[in-house]
Amino acid sequence: MKQENALRHNWTKEELLAIYNKPLMELVYEAASVHRQWHNPEEIQISTLLSVKTGGCPEDCSYCGQAARYHTDIKVQALLPTETVLAHAKKAKDSGSSRFCMAAAWREVRDNRDFDRIIDMVKGVNELGLEVCCTLGMLSESQAQRLQEAGLYAYNHNLDTSEEFYDEIISTRKFDNRIETIKNVRKAGITVCSGGIIGLGEKPADRISMLRSLANMEKHPESVPINALARVAGTPLEHLPKIDIWEMVRMIATARIVLPSSMVRLSAGRIEMSEVEQAWCFMAGANSIFTGERQTLLVTPNPGVDEDMQMLKNLGLKPMQKEVKEACSMN
Repeated sequence: MKQENALRHNWTKEELLAIYNKPLMELVYEAASVHRQWHNPEEIQISTLLSVKTGGCPEDCSYCGQAARYHTDIKVQALLPTETVLAHAKKAKDSGSSRFCMAAAWREVRDNRDFDRIIDMVKGVNELGLEVCCTLGMLSESQAQRLQEAGLYAYNHNLDTSEEFYDEIISTRKFDNRIETIKNVRKAGITVCSGGIIGLGEKPADRISMLRSLANMEKHPESVPINALARVAGTPLEHLPKIDIWEMVRMIATARIVLPSSMVRLSAGRIEMSEVEQAWCFMAGANSIFTGERQTLLVTPNPGVDEDMQMLKNLGLKPMQKEVKEACSMN
């Protein structure tokens, strides 16, 4: 079954809604069954995310504390020195991570000295034997090619939400801009990491529309982060309620069923989830978590590495060992 021709790329919204709205226990059972056909259910990939340039972003993403226009307590930080980033990467590897992702709060990549430094960071992390991932904003085809030549394994560029709801959340770029960056990443032969956020005030139909955009791509993203809104004081969405855990489980289970070969990443929002709630997400098909040093994920709180390792031990799970998959001439 683990073959490209076993994957579907022609889902309808009606089909996806029918899956999403199944009785919860039936939905989780189906997702867990699919998960076991495509993945080792005992393994969870530990991915470390480091903010290499924080705050000061000119975009107006309503959920993001790094937008310069919002009054948050987040401290602006210039691009970190390469040596500092590589030290973080080595520490992450020693703590059990197999993927290291570097994030810069930019609207888009510019061909300047900062990008040259990012290239050096990618080369250095790659030499440590980690899957190296970046999320740097919009990317041209030539910039994606430079990253690929430096050894970049994956590029993260989330859709965030549905195309229909997108303008309610962001006005400084279009949904199509995100699709274009993903296409540029594919052309360069880099794997794609793309998912979204739930709890933005969207409807279930918007969640399904976002999943449909991912599932109907010519090639499914190799990684699909599912984020619960991390409400940041000072942003327009700070007063929204915490997303219900069962909605998170439904979203993960649906993603697992329609994107069976992808890594489904339980991402932002874990700090508000109990160990039991996270266990439900793993049962529903999530097989990766993000960690960050100083118990943060970029600029929001996150469980610590030791806490996560203890959770995996309690659940009988283990960190996934790095398995370098050939990046398709195309997470």
